[in-house]
Amino acid sequence: MLDILEHVIYPFRRPKPPEPKTPMGFFTDTTLCIGCKACEVACKQWNQIPSDGFNFTGVSYDNTITLSATTWRHVAFVEQFPANTDHEIPPIASDRTIDIDAILREPKGGRWLMMSDVCKHCSTAPCQLSCPTGAIIVNEFSDIYIQNDICNGCGYCVAACPFGVITRSGSDGHAHKCTLCFDRQRDGMTPACAKACPTASIQFGPVEELRARAHQRVEDLAARGVTDAFLYGDAATDRYSSMHAFFLLTDVPSRYGLPNNPELPQRHLAGDYLRSVIGTAIWIAIFFIALFAHAV
Repeated sequence: MLDILEHVIYPFRRPKPPEPKTPMGFFTDTTLCIGCKACEVACKQWNQIPSDGFNFTGVSYDNTITLSATTWRHVAFVEQFPANTDHEIPPIASDRTIDIDAILREPKGGRWLMMSDVCKHCSTAPCQLSCPTGAIIVNEFSDIYIQNDICNGCGYCVAACPFGVITRSGSDGHAHKCTLCFDRQRDGMTPACAKACPTASIQFGPVEELRARAHQRVEDLAARGVTDAFLYGDAATDRYSSMHAFFLLTDVPSRYGLPNNPELPQRHLAGDYLRSVIGTAIWIAIFFIALFAHAV
């Protein structure tokens, strides 16, 4: 009898949540990215994500184009070439020596910006706030995780994310994104993308340690003459929370496909709530006026 009662009660018991652990995240240093796409391949291989096809897009060397339900890491290629690249080539000395200083002073003919994009795992995630089923949670590592068996495919999280990270799968209709290799973290392993990165452009570890390391990296680059390097998403702003997957950039965020000033979409709902209240009040007033007029 007790066994039968246990089976009846068990589905309604609230499970005990796991103990919180040190918040973990990514620091992506774009100055070290060589565009090898090893992170993309490792992510797909470990998570068993289907390929996106091999169609030629004609957009630079980037045939992935964007993050999606089947691409959780995306290496963006941004070509920056000036309209006029003509410049005088420094003459070679008679003794065939190379003047390194003269080479360093040469006008830049262009450059590549490369960045391995991923879910930002925001401290205050608008996707989680908008999820009506509780499918999107903050796990014990303080990362944003989608429970696909609970997701009903409503798409609210897709609209809420200001970075365009989440999309719905065409096969199961559920939302999918980077899990920060939750399964590997539980076993004390490094996420697949960071493990495969050959230049340490993707660094994984405790968020606070990564932030300290990132600030030191900016200072080191500034000392070497790279004065345009800055961090994106490492600290909260008056419009958006900090991120557990942040970046070191050398140009404005929009060049990399990131919003320059991301905002929490829920900030704009106050006006909608106010209009709903006013509209409801007006309709109630009209109803009672009509009812009173009919009674008279």
